[in-house]
Order: sequence, then C-alpha cells, then structure tokens
Amino acid sequence: MEKLILVNQEQTYFHLTNGRISYLLEIEDYGLVAQVYFGQAIREYHGQRKYPRIDRGFSGNLPGCLERGYSPDTLPRDYSFSGDGDYRTPAFIGYHADGSRLTHLTFSKYDIMNGKPKLVGLPQAYVLDETEAQTLILTLEDSVSQLVVQLFYTIYRDRDVVTRSVKVLNHGQSAIELHKVASLQLDLPSADYELLSFHGAHVNERQLQCESIAYGCKRLASRRGTTSHHMTNSIMLATPQTTENQGEVYGFNLVYSGNFAIDIERGQVNQLRITIGINDENFNWLLSPSETFQSPEAVMTFSNQGLNGMSRTFHQFIRERIVRGVHQYRERPILVNNWEATYFDFTESILRPIVDEAAALGIEMFVLDDGWFGQRDDDTTSLGDWQVNARKFPNGLKAFADYVHEKGLQFGLWVEPEMISFASKLYQTHPDYVLALPNREPSPSRSQYVLDLSRDEVQENVYQQLKSLLDEGFIDYLKWDMNRHLSDVFSYALPKERQGEVAHRYTLGLYALLERLTTEYPNILFEGCSGGGGRLDTGLAYYMPQSWTSDNTDAVDRLKIQYGTSYIYPPATFTSHVSAVPNHQTGRTTSLEMRGNVAMSSVFGYELDLTTLTESEKLSVKQQVATYKTIRRLVQFGDFIRLASPFDGNTCAWEFVTPDRSECLVFTFQVLSSAQPTISLIKLAGLDPKREYQNLATNEIVGGDELMSLGFYQVSRQEDFVSWRYHFKAID
Repeated sequence: MEKLILVNQEQTYFHLTNGRISYLLEIEDYGLVAQVYFGQAIREYHGQRKYPRIDRGFSGNLPGCLERGYSPDTLPRDYSFSGDGDYRTPAFIGYHADGSRLTHLTFSKYDIMNGKPKLVGLPQAYVLDETEAQTLILTLEDSVSQLVVQLFYTIYRDRDVVTRSVKVLNHGQSAIELHKVASLQLDLPSADYELLSFHGAHVNERQLQCESIAYGCKRLASRRGTTSHHMTNSIMLATPQTTENQGEVYGFNLVYSGNFAIDIERGQVNQLRITIGINDENFNWLLSPSETFQSPEAVMTFSNQGLNGMSRTFHQFIRERIVRGVHQYRERPILVNNWEATYFDFTESILRPIVDEAAALGIEMFVLDDGWFGQRDDDTTSLGDWQVNARKFPNGLKAFADYVHEKGLQFGLWVEPEMISFASKLYQTHPDYVLALPNREPSPSRSQYVLDLSRDEVQENVYQQLKSLLDEGFIDYLKWDMNRHLSDVFSYALPKERQGEVAHRYTLGLYALLERLTTEYPNILFEGCSGGGGRLDTGLAYYMPQSWTSDNTDAVDRLKIQYGTSYIYPPATFTSHVSAVPNHQTGRTTSLEMRGNVAMSSVFGYELDLTTLTESEKLSVKQQVATYKTIRRLVQFGDFIRLASPFDGNTCAWEFVTPDRSECLVFTFQVLSSAQPTISLIKLAGLDPKREYQNLATNEIVGGDELMSLGFYQVSRQEDFVSWRYHFKAID
C-alpha cells in the first residue's frame, strides 16, 4: 500500500500525510520528541522548521547539554513530562517508588503498522481493513525507572484526521503511581488563535463560547464522572479571520465518557500548548511491574475551509468510523415518548389511546419512559429493580408491547441501569453496591445513588436484570438514562492506594457492560441519555448510535443547543422531539410549525399527549410525519452546513445536502418579530455551481451558483417564533 508515514534516512523526521493534511514530528537532540507542523498537506519536508536555539532566561537545559539555547521549556514538544525542566503544563505525571516525580523519557525506537491497533476495553475509531490507515508508534524509555511510554498516531488515507493515544508500560521492579496520562499534546509555535468551546448546564447544553487566548493557563474540564452538561470534551482553535466557510481551524475531541481535562496554555514566548485526556484531579493509577495502562483516544483534525469544513470531517468520521452496528446507516424511526405526556401517572389503559393515535398519525415507535418498573410512582424509589410494575401493567409488560406491535409500531423502553434507590430490593440485598465512603451516608441527587460499576459483580447484576428483559424479545429500542453525576467516589472492592482509580474504572465498567449488551442484542436500537445531553460524546456513540440532546424541548432554546452540538456531532447521533405548549421547561408557546422544523433537523420524534391534540393539530402532525419520512435520509446522513448562528442574533439557518449535491434542504428560523422588520439574505453552500436546482414548493428553477453567491431574500413575518423550510432538487 502507498505509504502514509514517511521517515527520513536519519530516522529523525516522521511525516504523516495523506495528501490532504500533514503531521510532522522530529526526534530532537537528547531524544526529545518535537512537534514540527500540523496543517494543510505538504509534499516534502527539508528541515526548515527545526526549532531555533535561543537562550531564554530561566529556561533550563538537559543533563549533559552545554547548549543553553536548547531547552525543554521552550521546545515545541509532542509529549512532555513533569520535572524535566519544562515548566509548562505536562502531559504525563508519575510518582516513583522512591518518592521522586521526575520521569525523563527519551526516544528509543519507532514502528509503523498498517491499519490501526485496537484499544482493549475502550471505545475508539476503527478501520474496516488495514489499507485504510497507517499507525506510527514512538517508544520512549526512562533508563532509570524502566518506564516505557508508547505514543500512537494513526492517519487515515481518505480522512482529514489523526488519532492519538498513549500506552504506559512498567518494565521496572517497582510500582509507579500514574497521576496524569494525557491522550494528546499539541504545541503550536504561535498562540494567535481564538478558542471555541462549549459550556452549559442541564437543559442548556453546548452553548458556544469564543474567546481570545490570554497568557497563562486555562482549563476546561469535568470532575462529575461524565462528560457532563456543563462542559464538552471538544474544542476548536481558529484563526481570528475564520468563519463558517473559510479560514483555518483545528478541532479536537476525546473519545471518552468520564472525567476529562483540556488544558490550554499560552507560554512566555507566545507559544500554545494543548493537552487533552482524563482529568488528573483526584486521579491516580497504581501501575505494578509488567502492567500497562492505556489512555483513551483523542481525535484531531485540521480544516482550511472554516468551521463547516471541520464539522464535515467530524460528522463523516463519527458516522462512519465511531458508530457501529446494524443501525449505523439505518434510518432511525419516528417515535413518541410518553414522558411529558404522563410523567409517572399512567397505567396501560391510559397509554393505549396514545398508541392508537400514534399509529393513526404514521408514527413508527412508542417509547415507554420512566415509571414502568418496581413501585415507581415518583423518583424516590425502585431504581435497581428492573421488574414490571404489576399494578400499572396487570398483564405484564410483554402484553402491552404486543399491543403496540399489533398497531404496527415498534416498542421502546426507558431504563436507568447505573442507578439505585435506597427504597429498592437491590439495595436491601446489596447495600455495598453503592458508591459510598466508609462510615458516611452517600449524597443523594434526584433522590438516587450510583452503583459501583467498577466492580465485576455489580456489572453482572445489571447485565442479568437487563438480559431477562431483553431475552423476552419484545423490545426494539432501549433508552439508557443517567440522571445524576458521581459523588462519594469510593469502592469497597479496592484498597486505599487504588481509590484514585475508581472514577476511570467506573467508566471502563460502563463500557464493558455496553459492549456486552450491544453485541448480544445487535438489532436493538440503543439511545444514550443523561438528563438530556449530559453524556453526549463519541465514547458513548461507539455503543449507542444516537443520544437525547437535551431535556429542554423548547424550540427556541433548542436552536442554540442543536447548533452548538452540530460543531462536532452529526444530526444522526442526536435526537429532538416536538413537545406540548406552553413548553414544560420554559413556559413559552411556539408554533407547531417551528417545533416541527427544529425537531425534524435531527432524529425526529414527539413527546406529548397525542390524544389532547385538536383535529387541526393532528392533521399538521400527520403532515410533519409524512414529510420527515421523505427527507429523513437526507437529514440523518447528508452533509450538514450551518448558515446563520442563533448565537449572533435573532435568526438561525442550517442546511442539509446529499453527498452527490443533487438535493438540498434548508431550515430558517426567526425568534422575535420587530415593528421594523429586517430582511435576511439567505446564501446556501455546498451545491454544484454548474447545476440547476428546482424549488419543490414553487417549481422555480435557479442555478447552484446563484443560490450560493446571490442567495435570496427572506422577509421576516410579523409574529414571534416562525420558521421556513426550502427543498431543492437538481435538474439533470
């Protein structure tokens, strides 16, 4: 196969390139691995980016090095270690048996393999065959402690991404405490970029934040045990001139669902260092002799076609090389979920009319949410007891599912397997299964507690309970929720010196459980959820092809939530529902048209009591369902392009284009009306400038070049919360 990784004769330069992007590394003096370049592809490299030797005051030198201009403190490095004279944020921190904290690792050897090695026990990007990618493995060794660190770099032939991960091997005679093992470090020679990241909260996820990078250190992180609603484990670095469709931008994402940290440091001479990985706060891992530790994988991309170009790379990569299984390219069903319709207050007789209406309206799945199990009439009881509530379903859950199936709908079920209630049979039998500190009562959240999934026996208990449900064969979809974060992080199964491993072991336990279930039940569609979008990440997407975007179903708020989500995640991986008005989270009343268009912009469904709709509303819902079925494949698997940001003003617009550019769907939104209305100019993107396109609503034919360069006017309507939908097809 054609080489994707080039090595110079002296074996000091490594050039990863696929003709689209290039990643350059250098083995510098004294065995340090230097970062040379990451960006648009170059054909060759002749050494002109060897870092200049400049004597910087108070930037020390390496043992035996008499060249004052060569310092680990200023060299752009590809992976750094604490204690060796580099005073910037390190990628690796280890404590040795003698109490020392210096780890001096230098280059030992390199290997190149076709394809991509598998990471045991972790989600990861994959290849379909070994010709699709090549992987560079740099081995670094500490001659004193006999610690070995392997740096993995995979470049794909046809994708603008490099994946990174790190494996630590203890070849010494004593245990070593790992306190930080970042998955990725990138040192850039200049810090003249803007940082784009995503903050948020429950019902307010992935709010875009853009800021200049000041001198010093900035940390974006979660210590909640999950990626969380509050901060997302992805960032972007863009030049100040970058827009959605032009300019240079770097994108970073961690394929992990637990505590993470992203450190951004602007250093003394305007350099920029990025490190991404497991959050080192309250983390340690005791690595005994002959043991290994594997970091999660990080994905990095470069685009010179703006933020939409970066997003297109991430979308295709996540859809095609993170998501797996039979549902990867299968169109996702239109569902109705009963949560906002009934909450806990339901019986089978109350639910059946909703099922009847769903069938009449063309909806394809009914999802039974929280309250179907144990004695669950509120959120204080029964988590951990995954047996049917006989009062609500006197004939059993299967009998109700059979009714749903007889109506021509699929049947879905909500579960929250990682949680436990004190008022449960499971807690009465196994109180030690809870994450809790010795001699202390654990802290509740939503009146529930967390099961210790770091323990094999707890995983097995959850697995056996779910297996007994799934083996009955009536479940087509499983919504996996998590409605609180981790606290009291202590495991009775581990000694005191290993308690810093619990949070990471919890995440590994979750992955082990999901791998087992999704492998054994491949035809079930799994949807992730954590009080909405609290764990919407690439780690979970490896097991579950879609996740609930937010518990906030308000159409106006969803504009920003879904827009922010789209920077990294393709619409096929997140879900949106039409709910009742006034909205249950905001009290706002929006039009059914706008609610429908917002929800139809990803994986589509409803979350309301269909039996309370007027005849006119039912007709509108029936039309929405029919429309979505015609555009579903385009929305879920087309190229998504952002046109106008709700973070910038009163309007929002986005677009879906088929890969062959033969079809285009555009949604535009206006939040508030004005006495002096503005006129928006809508310019499309991603079309073929040489083709003619027909507006399916007006039959007007116009050139792709006109739609992209001239655009068309859209006059705002004199009402709040309105939307428009445009559908174009190429005329061949």
